[in-house]
Amino acid sequence: MRIESAEVVVTSPGRNFTTLRIVTGDGVTGLGDATLNGRELAVASYLRDHVVPLLLGRDASRIEDTWQYLYRGAYWRRGPVTMAAIAAVDTALWDIKAKAAGMPLYQLLGGASRSGALAYGHASGRDVPELLDSIRAHLERGYRAIRVQTGIPGLASVYGVASSSAGGGERYDYEPARRGAGPRALPAEESWDTRAYLRHLPTVFEAVRAEFGPEVPLLHDGHHRMTPIQAARLGKALEPYDLFWLEDATPGEDQAALRLIRQHTTTPLAIGEVFNHVHDYTTLLSERLIDYVRSAVTHTGGVTAMRKLLDLAAVYGIKSGMHGPTDISPVGMAAALHLDLAVHNFGIQEYMPHTADTLEVFRTSFRFEDGLLHPSDTPGLGVELDTETAGRFPYQPAYLPVNRLADGTVHDW
Repeated sequence: MRIESAEVVVTSPGRNFTTLRIVTGDGVTGLGDATLNGRELAVASYLRDHVVPLLLGRDASRIEDTWQYLYRGAYWRRGPVTMAAIAAVDTALWDIKAKAAGMPLYQLLGGASRSGALAYGHASGRDVPELLDSIRAHLERGYRAIRVQTGIPGLASVYGVASSSAGGGERYDYEPARRGAGPRALPAEESWDTRAYLRHLPTVFEAVRAEFGPEVPLLHDGHHRMTPIQAARLGKALEPYDLFWLEDATPGEDQAALRLIRQHTTTPLAIGEVFNHVHDYTTLLSERLIDYVRSAVTHTGGVTAMRKLLDLAAVYGIKSGMHGPTDISPVGMAAALHLDLAVHNFGIQEYMPHTADTLEVFRTSFRFEDGLLHPSDTPGLGVELDTETAGRFPYQPAYLPVNRLADGTVHDW
């Protein structure tokens, strides 16, 4: 099966997505997600200008060889743009191989290890009553595990809280990079106070446990906003509330920071959504400094690389918790679900439903039932791209918010 054509599709049905569509000479089509939230056009250019010309005429069945060819041949390795581009190629080739074999992708990965993938939803509120209402709504929709995010007294807007006021006052239940008003888009700016956050958050989890009891798995995302000792303090303070995990407690670049946090708390730790290579994890895995790997297929080199990363994590008893908000397209989500079903060390899957417009562009067949996600049993990934509909939603500049401290300093995510 030779690659006959490869097309990069950028579309914005409510938010921006970059998709690679590969077609073989015998008409088999494969899709790969290359979305890099807030930097989508950088990956689109990388693919169009530097990768697609290298693919034409190559054997689509040589997935590992193509991966190494694109990774090593470029000389400039790693980085989110490069790895998202390689991920798109790799995922599309797996889609093609599974379609040619006439089976869903998870069967090529060794078959199912479970009946479905436990998913967690995103509950949030500006205050505790609004948060409790959001948790109830998620439980009613069938979620068994809930991520808890809350507003902080004294702060007008907090990323991860759907009803925050930054960016024009609109709700952003799908956590997109928000579009700016006027002739050019600029990131929304939010103020941040770590000390207020550290004081407030334990009281939030106390209220949630009092309302919903000890059985519901609860998660929290720190969005990289703490120093190591602050994160250690928070993890210790949250121990009575039995979190499923504390995510992204510190900036991900400093692997040694997790060593300090681990010394002070038994709260399980998750990190990795900003990582893009197994080398970002080597210390974290070998020293067992985390409990869950948070990377996405889309940003970590595709199915091939993510499977290797999860196999390495399994050696150390560390589980998967793949990134899955709506800046991962349905193509990237489908790829994650096939891995979720196949790997032995699955932990949990992040899941935010895409908008109706997005699901017109990407025709999906995976499903969410009784708290579990199920990949499609149709051959391949189980997602098709409607290119005509995609053309109705042109790209619009959009960016994630910037955090500033009280003195105006730009703060870490």
